[in-house]
Amino acid sequence: MTLDASAFDGRLVLPTDADWEQARVGRVFNGRRPGRQPDAVLVAGSIEDVQRGVRLAKENGWTVAVRSGGHAWAVWSVREGGLLIDLGALTDVGYDEETDVVSAGPATKGGEVLSPYLEARGRFFNGGHCPTVGIGGFLLQGGQGWNQRGWGWAAESVVAVDVVTADGELVHADANENSDLYWAARGAGPAFPGIVVRFHLATRPMFGALAHTVHGYELEDFSEVMTWMYRAHRRIPDNVEIVCVSVPVPVPEGGERRLFLVTGLAFGDDEEHARASLAEFTTSPVIDRAVFVQDAVPSTLAQQREEQLRNNPEHWQYICDNAWIDGEDSAEGIAAVVEGIRPVFTTNPTEHGFAIWMSNAPRRELQDMAFSLHTDAYVAAYTVYEDPADYPRNRDWVNEVFAHAQPVTAGQYLGDSDMTNRQLRFMAPENWARLQEIIAARDPEGRFHRYLAADPERINVNHWEREEAR
Repeated sequence: MTLDASAFDGRLVLPTDADWEQARVGRVFNGRRPGRQPDAVLVAGSIEDVQRGVRLAKENGWTVAVRSGGHAWAVWSVREGGLLIDLGALTDVGYDEETDVVSAGPATKGGEVLSPYLEARGRFFNGGHCPTVGIGGFLLQGGQGWNQRGWGWAAESVVAVDVVTADGELVHADANENSDLYWAARGAGPAFPGIVVRFHLATRPMFGALAHTVHGYELEDFSEVMTWMYRAHRRIPDNVEIVCVSVPVPVPEGGERRLFLVTGLAFGDDEEHARASLAEFTTSPVIDRAVFVQDAVPSTLAQQREEQLRNNPEHWQYICDNAWIDGEDSAEGIAAVVEGIRPVFTTNPTEHGFAIWMSNAPRRELQDMAFSLHTDAYVAAYTVYEDPADYPRNRDWVNEVFAHAQPVTAGQYLGDSDMTNRQLRFMAPENWARLQEIIAARDPEGRFHRYLAADPERINVNHWEREEAR
């Protein structure tokens, strides 16, 4: 196969084409775009195009990178050299009423498209919080979705995948057929040795009601409120998503200012069940100092999606990092954790930036899959700005606050990481070893790009452990 644009249902775009920049980074969510330049971009029009693209890359000795939704903060899809295959057209969705399995292309937007499609059928899938996130990268990285605290990681609901291999063949993978690819597709992230062109997902019955509790506290109350939350979150029923956020919000006296929000979103059988599930939040020892309290107010998924869009403006510049936070369940251990993460929530240098703490307790035993590292709590910080000149100070801040949290950090979640800046463990060592064997067997020529990292030889190791070993 040669560089013949007519050979594709979609379009093969070269650096000399007028719309090269649009093809290279136009679908990237983060306005902080990399300068890396592929040799070509295939805007695939079909699954067959993906197969043709892989074969074209093999002919030309190119590596292959893949873009599904374009939401990776570090823009892993844009690499130096090789072929970028953009899956933006693979968005078809189908539902099997007998099995309650929904199948969808990797660029399908979980909130804007898949969720409303399922809601109309009385079903639900806990996809990503930001409505414009494509399901491809989200699921490959594990899938931190709605109430994964109670329902599990979204990747655990993947029952099968359709994959284009390194030879350009289309195969089906599930627990019985091509089970190695099925195992790897749930957590390998951008090093998956193939291209998933369709996901098959188990769905659940639609919940009966949503209720939302929000407390707004001043930043100086962070340590006291967070200490209470660490003691309380295990007592809250697992049908409640628990998230604490540092974010600018409207305040009763008018205008906006940054507050520390404690939120609980209850997915109830009915309104009474949803309200009752949020009772523990009323035990906050500083609730009398709250700037405002919203107690178990009825909500909808549409309202939740609108709020997520407001907090995640597209094409602004983002710097993000994250950590799995771990510590002893004792007064001393909780105090160390709270102090470790305090600057993440109280010192954000950008007007629109935010930070989140998400409960993952009680910690569940994971399925046998590549995704294999999580703790009782997850923390991520985002700077959000417009002027590229602000990059240095925002990068410095992110590095500083996560260095402060290092003593209570176990690793990171792939979905919010940037290994070009900081490398941490994201997978259990035994799972990592198994993944390397699968990659070697399925992609021995290195057709597909691996992780984008500053030190490609030291992936899945906490950087301070590497430094101590020297």
